[in-house]
Amino acid sequence: MILIALCFTNMQCDEDALVVDVDNSCDEVVILNKALYGSLVSDDFNFIDVEIVDDCLNIKIGASGCDGATWACNLVSSEAIAQSLPEQRNLKFELVNNEDCDAYFEKTISFNLKPLQISNSVNKVVLHLNGWESSLLYSY
Repeated sequence: MILIALCFTNMQCDEDALVVDVDNSCDEVVILNKALYGSLVSDDFNFIDVEIVDDCLNIKIGASGCDGATWACNLVSSEAIAQSLPEQRNLKFELVNNEDCDAYFEKTISFNLKPLQISNSVNKVVLHLNGWESSLLYSY
């Protein structure tokens, strides 16, 4: 009985690594991972539009492909926080596109930004999305 209890004491989850979009208002959740951010390589795409709506970052992209149905998209933060008021975070968008067609398609995907929230007096963070021309102010 003690052996069973000892086996389960080591099976703990890192709660900080688990973020669930409980209200299902966004398609995906932003990933906070310094190593992934530093090594991220994306397939070619163009940003068409980027906007924050509530706690979701909506990103509209265009890329070549067969229909875009198999595209996988990730939004990754470096975890670093630039100290200013409000604080700032850097983001990279990744498109994984294995479609080998010359047609051009557009797709909008949204990411839950709640993992990027910082406990500060202004409840805001400036987001810098690599490849997007302007900064975004996320208020929560």
